[in-house]
Amino acid sequence: MAYQVTARKWRPQKFEDVVGQEHITATLKNAIKSNRIAHAYIFTGPRGVGKTTTARILAKALNCENPKDFEPCNECLMCKSINDSQTMDIIEIDGASNRGIDEIRTLRESVKYAPTRGKYKIYIIDEVHMLTKESFNAFLKTLEEPPSHTIFVFATTDIHKVPLTIISRCQRFDFRRIQLDTIKKTLSNIAKEENISIDDKTLTLIAKKADGALRDAQSLFDQVISFCGEKIDSETVAKMLNLIDDDLFFTISDAVLEKDFNIVFQTTNKIYQNGWDFIDFTDGLLEHFRNILSVIITERTELVETAEVYRTKYANYIQTFSKGDLLRILNYLSKLQQELRYSNNQKLKIEIALTNLVGLEKSATLSEIISGLETGTVEIKSSESNIAKEKSTIEYPAKQVTPEKKTPVRTERKVETPKVEAFVPPIKESLSGIQSDLNLETITQKWQSFVDDVCKEKSFLLTPLFNTIKPINFDGINLHLESSDPNTESSIQLHQEYIDKKSRDFFGKKINLRFGADFKSQIQPKNEKAEKNQKTAKSSKNLDPYEKIIIEELGGQEIN
Repeated sequence: MAYQVTARKWRPQKFEDVVGQEHITATLKNAIKSNRIAHAYIFTGPRGVGKTTTARILAKALNCENPKDFEPCNECLMCKSINDSQTMDIIEIDGASNRGIDEIRTLRESVKYAPTRGKYKIYIIDEVHMLTKESFNAFLKTLEEPPSHTIFVFATTDIHKVPLTIISRCQRFDFRRIQLDTIKKTLSNIAKEENISIDDKTLTLIAKKADGALRDAQSLFDQVISFCGEKIDSETVAKMLNLIDDDLFFTISDAVLEKDFNIVFQTTNKIYQNGWDFIDFTDGLLEHFRNILSVIITERTELVETAEVYRTKYANYIQTFSKGDLLRILNYLSKLQQELRYSNNQKLKIEIALTNLVGLEKSATLSEIISGLETGTVEIKSSESNIAKEKSTIEYPAKQVTPEKKTPVRTERKVETPKVEAFVPPIKESLSGIQSDLNLETITQKWQSFVDDVCKEKSFLLTPLFNTIKPINFDGINLHLESSDPNTESSIQLHQEYIDKKSRDFFGKKINLRFGADFKSQIQPKNEKAEKNQKTAKSSKNLDPYEKIIIEELGGQEIN
């Protein structure tokens, strides 16, 4: 017998042989069992997942002379003739080469003739989306009311190109991408039957390259056998298919943890020497860090589509990377993925990007800092103490110069430390216990820290305003402020909600900010205040009730 490729030799002959599409095969079997056969079906899904194969099995099951559990027997004359494509009752049409209106008219004429031997006359039209608009229109009436002995089965990879008027006349079945483990299991069974030695790592390489299409995986399997013979190893397969070794990605993630910059240039040189595509490398690296993120979050490796040997490696990354760092890495690689497509020197771009990844410092969340301050594991040091510590640890060669006379130049620490100091005091204040006995002296001492905290997010807007403000009195609820700028109060009111929230977080209670007018009335001499009250009382006798409330309660003045 002539050689047959794996995809044809191992094509499923029964519904139970179709892998990865159980939701469709079970529905079709139940339809046959209950005798609820539709006059038209449309199968849609990615390439190589079993659409045409399922259509042929359906045709055999409907015309089988001795069905077994509503499956074709593949032994009767009708089944054998369908398998050998020798029956006139099963007509397979290629929609790409028979797309004109003349072919559809011929099909319409042949529909009315009864089947020669079987129970049904079945038309299988592959790539039906390739038919022209006129062909679809000519086919509408026939498709809606075909003869009782005629069944149409359409298959397409682009369902959106099929008119809705056609889809609405059919039962639609959506085929799924076949999972990686299912492809590996199918290829492993074929390899056992063919006496081919192949390991799990090689099966993973082939299955990932197939991208969910079993037919593509079987074609790659044939190609690998032709190159390697009966004993297949992963290294040879990776070279033949020009695939990037997954170990390379683990080398990068280890380098990020160990801050090993040498790995960057070794990796890019290896990619360049092997002729691998830098875009494919970036895609694989992005998937690699995604796998690490899924393992760290779930603490399981079942969601990682890879070989078993690599799942063990992924499990070792638990408790290494933080979620925040991984999200930053994934975001950075996503941007790199887009920029790389328009780069003239992709090797240089990759080297710079990997160097940035390796040099990426670990981040700490606010909750971690607060927790560290509570437990005492985070030590806050001032810039003076840092400099003093540096002075005490400096080694002075040759000349005997005392450390006190030698000032070390460490500008980077002088810049970084104030940032920590500016950020930490609000945290320390919030952790030291919410003070319920606030007074003017306490608020005055903490006022600058409060201003820094308020202006931290809106420094451009609020810093110029708060520079003119100072507290002058506090009555337990209202904090009276004095400003050299008369417009400060109206400007502050635009951000009142934000400032109230900050004051509540900082001082532990809500404090109402009031400006000079209210307080000045309270600090006037008693005799002046009493005299003013008398004048107000006299003038308010003849006032409107609303005006009286404004003057007495709200501090208004009567204008003569």
